[in-house]
Amino acid sequence: MTENNQKQLPKFDSLDELTNFFDENDMGDYLENMPEADFEVNIKRQTYFVAVDEELADKISEISRREQLPSETIVNSWLREKISSYSEKI
Repeated sequence: MTENNQKQLPKFDSLDELTNFFDENDMGDYLENMPEADFEVNIKRQTYFVAVDEELADKISEISRREQLPSETIVNSWLREKISSYSEKI
């Protein structure tokens, strides 16, 4: 080990070697030897919350369990269908 109790990171010839190495080793043992990563994140997607009647929420949850899909996926699909049919009338 080095003076700072961190293990030396070996050299890798491929991405596969690197991923295999960290499949078998704890990355925390090598943090001091990792290169610094600099990147920007620009999240443009927004989530909006809408109040739903309790009875409707219960039915949506039941359908979600039966269909094995998240409630969000089901509700968004239904809203898209409704908006699409409404938009055709304009």
